[in-house]
Amino acid sequence: MKNLTRLAALGVASALALTACGSDSGDDSASGGTTTVKLWLAGETDTPEDLTTWLEKEYEAQNAGTDLKIERIDWGELIPRLQTALSDAGQTPDVFEIGNTQSPTFTSVGAFTDLTDKVADLGDDVGPESFLKAGSYDGKQFAVPYYWGSRYVFYSKKALADAGVAVPTTLAEFNQAAVALKEKSGDKNFSGFWVPGQDWRNGISWLFANGGDIAVQEGDSWVGKLSSPESVKGLEEWKTLSDKASTAPKDGLDEESWVPFNNGEAAMFMAPGWARWSVDEKLADDLGGFALPGTDGGAAPVFAGGSNIGISAKSKHQDEAYALLKLIYSDEYQSMLAENGLGPANSTFTAKMGDDEFAKASIAAASSSQLTPASPHWTEVETTQVMEEFFGKIAGGADVASTAKDYDAKLEAILNK
Repeated sequence: MKNLTRLAALGVASALALTACGSDSGDDSASGGTTTVKLWLAGETDTPEDLTTWLEKEYEAQNAGTDLKIERIDWGELIPRLQTALSDAGQTPDVFEIGNTQSPTFTSVGAFTDLTDKVADLGDDVGPESFLKAGSYDGKQFAVPYYWGSRYVFYSKKALADAGVAVPTTLAEFNQAAVALKEKSGDKNFSGFWVPGQDWRNGISWLFANGGDIAVQEGDSWVGKLSSPESVKGLEEWKTLSDKASTAPKDGLDEESWVPFNNGEAAMFMAPGWARWSVDEKLADDLGGFALPGTDGGAAPVFAGGSNIGISAKSKHQDEAYALLKLIYSDEYQSMLAENGLGPANSTFTAKMGDDEFAKASIAAASSSQLTPASPHWTEVETTQVMEEFFGKIAGGADVASTAKDYDAKLEAILNK
């Protein structure tokens, strides 16, 4: 998931509701007989430059009289930029990327073109399923997966060997190993597993693994499930890790969790697969990876990161935009995504991610990944930092069951607006 930091769902919906008032003036998408197709990609480096270069050349070669203009938008600026652009045919990108948890807000307000009848043409194995669900609304598919990145566990082989701890195969074994690594280190400042108190994006994996959830839709309403027996069990396990396996701050976030690992202050941390490239090169031979194990073995259901992509409903170049989407789903581009460590939207090409332990961990973790509730108002949960606050209170010593009940009520108040 990409982190939404600036705008609540209501703000997006209000802006896009002005579509009828949007001006069609200032359209710079066509000039001199050449049609300019605009693609907005999120993040400065998330999509490698080699891939964007290939897209530009190949798209223009296959579509005579077109010019593909790719603009990279910083994640922190993406929502405000889209809020302004999507209601105006003269400003909107033709195709745009959005974080997977942000998708429900945009699908619910008519920002995307309906792709329901075209998904089958993109490939036989489009997924992950959780991303498709996030890009759907009212039984229709508006956005499709762009790439995924599974969260899995990175660890120091030396630290585990020195402590006599084997790579765990169940969640209970993992919890025990994390505590043992800290205790056996003999260093009160060392973490067996780095657990920042407000790191809910990793923490919810313990809820999912124990059969719990954040919230589920029952009829027309969202019902909070943080206080379910299954969720409380997962939260109790997570709290034990915070108390006994970690020295991370109780108000810490999930940002740059590899830093303490690089500094020799943690034996394990959990992050999306691309965090591998942030680990110090000097530690490459010591670095290992495995999927967080489930309660009965196999891979636990973890919170997946990544993006969806779709066509702007206000684009004046619907056919050209779909041709670009088809190119993104081409065998060549999907292969390049996989070869660069980004989970491809067409699972046929997943094997091209490699066969080392990191690729295996990423693929295994993705097989049962889950996302946040697909409510149009989920972005407000993120921008108001309700989940950070909840996990921070749990890590800080608050009673799990009663606090979970309180925050179920807070979630329901937002998700059912």
